[in-house]
Order: sequence, then structure tokens, then C-alpha cells
Amino acid sequence: MTAVESRPAERDTSQAPAAPGEFGTSGVHRSAGARVMAFVALTKPRIIELLLITTVPVMFLAQQGVPDLWLVLATCFGGYLSAGGANALNMYIDRDIDALMDRTSQRPLVTGMVSPREGLVFGLVLAVVSTLWFGLLVNWLSAALSVGALLFYVVVYTMLLKRRTAQNIVWGGIAGCMPVLIGWSSVTNSLSWAALILFLVIFFWTPPHYWPLSMKVRDDYARVGVPMLPVVAGNTVVARQIVLYSWVMVGISLLLQPLGYTGWFYTAVALATGGWWLWEAHALQARAKAGLAGAKLKEMRLFHWSITYVSLLFVAIAVDPFLR
Repeated sequence: MTAVESRPAERDTSQAPAAPGEFGTSGVHRSAGARVMAFVALTKPRIIELLLITTVPVMFLAQQGVPDLWLVLATCFGGYLSAGGANALNMYIDRDIDALMDRTSQRPLVTGMVSPREGLVFGLVLAVVSTLWFGLLVNWLSAALSVGALLFYVVVYTMLLKRRTAQNIVWGGIAGCMPVLIGWSSVTNSLSWAALILFLVIFFWTPPHYWPLSMKVRDDYARVGVPMLPVVAGNTVVARQIVLYSWVMVGISLLLQPLGYTGWFYTAVALATGGWWLWEAHALQARAKAGLAGAKLKEMRLFHWSITYVSLLFVAIAVDPFLR
């Protein structure tokens, strides 16, 4: 999944940023505590919170009740290590453009708090440790899925798609769907139609979740030549795509009940939250068609609601087995 951190404070522009190869060589004061926090920041913990929200409830659904607590902790910790490694490697690869974007200018590899070599080694170590953790303490299917997610995010999205196509977030978002599969496989050591349906919910959720933010920070992406859809298309086109993806997402979210995986509670929550999402998506499209821009476009309303939506939907997935 691709939820993102809030924009940091503006950086000091009185000095030119260091060249990419010079990050970590400046005279940045690096206390032990600050260094620890910098390495934690490399894992993008705020994004991982959202990944765990889509992992743990699926474990409840797979178990049709309360899963083993140790298994939940082991799966969450392994997921943190794997996603953290992927995020660290993403920052290593993107450190050149991160230095030029306001939203990412305070990341550790840009400020010099962590050197590129340290960031690379840190990411690779987390990738290896997370794979062994999953394989030895959860199961090897979950380990394989975590490796697949990491490689897809780092290689397919960050290295191949992000700087080349406006469809980057569509296909790159597959990595963010994998925690759903990992949550199911950690309990059953298998996959199912329920896991695939929830995978597709996140797949179609990711673009309309991220595109409103991309509309807000369009200039940042344009400055560094990253062709996010709002950079290469107008607001009306982007809003139309958001509406299309939103309808598909809501429709897929309602498939769990007729297939017998959930009951009335999940369905009621999916209808209510999905209905509100569609209202916001169509409202954004109407504002775009009316030619509104800037603060009047209110694109961040949908972005913030998208996080609430996925949280409520997956909480309903966890609660539903107890009400059937």
C-alpha cells in the first residue's frame, strides 16, 4: 500500500543541497539517539501502520475468531521488518529526487543523518532477516509472499515504473496489497478467494487513495520528472479515473458476503463506508469539472477519507466473525 507521511517543514534553502554522492559526508551532528531515530525513519513507520491494519484483521477472518497471539505478533514483526527494508531501499534509490522535493527533503539520506551505504546495508539486512523470520517462525509461504512484496516495491515500482509511466502507482501498488495475502497465509499456510478479493480491494483502493495527494503535490513530482498521473493529465481526467477505480473497489468489497466469507456486519460497514467514499469521489469530480483548483479543489478530503475507509473496512473484517 502507498499511504504517505505528512509534508515536513520547509528545508533551509540558503545552501545548495549536496550532490547525491555526498549525502552523509557533511558535518551533520549525529548523536546516538538521533541516529537511532533516523534509521527508524528509514522504515517509514507511519506507512507500516496502515499495512498492519490490513494484515491483522485478515488473520481474524482466516481464523474465524481470535488467532494465536504469538502468531499475530510474529506476523506483524516480520511484516514490519520486510516493509521497513523495502522502504529503506526505496529511500536509497530515490535519494536524488528526495533532495529536490519539499515533501521528502528531510529524509535521513538527504540530510546526511544516514549515509547511502548505511541505508543500503540496513535495507538489505532487514530484507534477509524478515525472510528468515517469516520462514522459521510463521511459514515459508508467508516468507515467499513477503519477498515478493519487497522485490515488487523496490525493483518493479521504484526502479522500473516510478520514473517512466503514469501507471506507476497502479501496478506498483501491488506490493501494498501483499500484506492481505500474508495475513491469510500466516494462519492457514494457504491462500483463498477471500484473500484474493481483499487483495483486489486494496489494489483498486491504492490509486484513488494516492492520486488526490499527487494532485496536491503535483509541482513536487513535476520538478523531478516523475510522471504521476496528475503531472501528465488535467484534474478532470484524474478525477474521472478516481471515480472509475472507486466504483470497482466498492463493488469488489461487497463480494465477500455472497461468497459466504462474511455476514451482515461487514456488509453493512462496506455499504456505508463505500457509499461515503463514492460521494466524496463524485464531489471531487464535480469540482474538477467546474474548473476549481488550489484550495477550492479540496482533493485532500478524499485522501484523508481513504485512510479512514480502509481502517473501518478492515476493522469490520475482524469483528464480523464474532457476530455471525
